[in-house]
Amino acid sequence: MQEQMAKTQSELQEKTVEVDAGGGKVKVVANGAGEVVSIKIDKQIVDPDDIEFLEEVVLSGVREAIEQGKALAEKEMSKITGGLGLPGMSM
Repeated sequence: MQEQMAKTQSELQEKTVEVDAGGGKVKVVANGAGEVVSIKIDKQIVDPDDIEFLEEVVLSGVREAIEQGKALAEKEMSKITGGLGLPGMSM
């Protein structure tokens, strides 16, 4: 089981989720390990007079991408553990 879990964790680093925020003007990609892999920002959303809006949109996208990445990991790990909820297995 440990070997299978290690293999799955390794595979999760290669699987990604993509989140659009700000009407698709900000795209955040995270992997199954909950790590942000990339952030793309459309120049149309950049307003030097309203940086706070851009910061909020980016933060929202990052949070959602990390959450989806962790959800992907939990789903994949539960296939191995059978949903046992083993301690230390949450990401």
